[in-house]
Amino acid sequence: MPGAADTVPAMTDDGSDVASGAESRPRRTPLYERHLMLGAKMADFGGWAMPIEYAGTGVLAEHRAVRTAVGLFDVSHMGTAIVRGPGAVAALNAVLTNDLNRIGAGQAQYTLLCDESGGVIDDMLVYRRSDDEVMIVPNAANSDRVVATLRDALQPEVEVWDRRAELGILAVQGPAATAVLDARGLPTSYDYMTFRDAAVDDQLLSVCRSGYTGARGFEIIAPVGLLVALWDDLLTLGRPYGMTPAGLGARDTLRTEMGYPLHGQDLGPSISPVQARLGWAVGWTKASFAGREALTAEKARGPHRVLRGLLARDRSIPRPHMSVHDESGTDLGEVTSGTFSPTLRSGIALALLPPDLAVGSTVRLDVRGRSARYEVVNPPFVVGGVR
Repeated sequence: MPGAADTVPAMTDDGSDVASGAESRPRRTPLYERHLMLGAKMADFGGWAMPIEYAGTGVLAEHRAVRTAVGLFDVSHMGTAIVRGPGAVAALNAVLTNDLNRIGAGQAQYTLLCDESGGVIDDMLVYRRSDDEVMIVPNAANSDRVVATLRDALQPEVEVWDRRAELGILAVQGPAATAVLDARGLPTSYDYMTFRDAAVDDQLLSVCRSGYTGARGFEIIAPVGLLVALWDDLLTLGRPYGMTPAGLGARDTLRTEMGYPLHGQDLGPSISPVQARLGWAVGWTKASFAGREALTAEKARGPHRVLRGLLARDRSIPRPHMSVHDESGTDLGEVTSGTFSPTLRSGIALALLPPDLAVGSTVRLDVRGRSARYEVVNPPFVVGGVR
């Protein structure tokens, strides 16, 4: 996801680091050649060469596959790290916003790492294995900073082990995701935001009931040596269920339909969890977490802007940084994420707006020099089948 520049070395197809001299090109996941074989349109995304869409399908068809059947994403650009040592959960809980005591072993949690001003360094999923071990999955471009920040913040006996070069992630998303994983013999019978371990070819992988699409699905965190075979197997086994490889273009339209924030756009160093309406991911009663004083003060006085949804009421497609104003032309704020919703066949956006602007209000967007009419709404724009 967009954010600060990465400095982690690229991975070759077997997950090993590339030789020096290739640092100027985007890094490659172990599935890079598979994406090329499928005719993917590749682009530099957070310093990684990633598929945006595939030949023969495209963003709209890939989006529809996830909403109605099943899609397969390579998200191995995301970071992975293990926090391990005596009292690892307690130590991490004193830094991250959410309360790790709300979950137990085998459960996952959405949380944020903030700076002392309350700005968001990154948002991430954490997987609690035991009191002494937690796995974290930060965003691609922020992984280095997250690891470095945690190493500085935690006591020496708690190790932060960066495993990005060793692990990759596949996301199987859509109503038929369970059937596809069942066909591969992977675990599926457990609740949303919980995970199970499984062995494939005598190697351990983790399967979590989670995703970034709003559809029912799973995320598979596996050793890089397994990724190509898993990708091939899942595509083959998923064919009877309408399995479609999906790129980051569809991932973006899917997450925007759900109102899921993207770091670097909808939250970041200058956009706090309070402004992004992510207070539910903050353990307000905890004794400590990074940024607690600033966020508690902002919550008490009320934020000067909040993230809202905008739904087009005429034919227009919003884009980030478009200005939002009222009927009289008074400036209200700015679009942070904007796209065309394939499900609604309409333009949708997230925007930072005054907190007293009522849901149902009409606003105007400057779309390529034309004033377009939008309604203020509360996301999600589309009700998903995530659970």
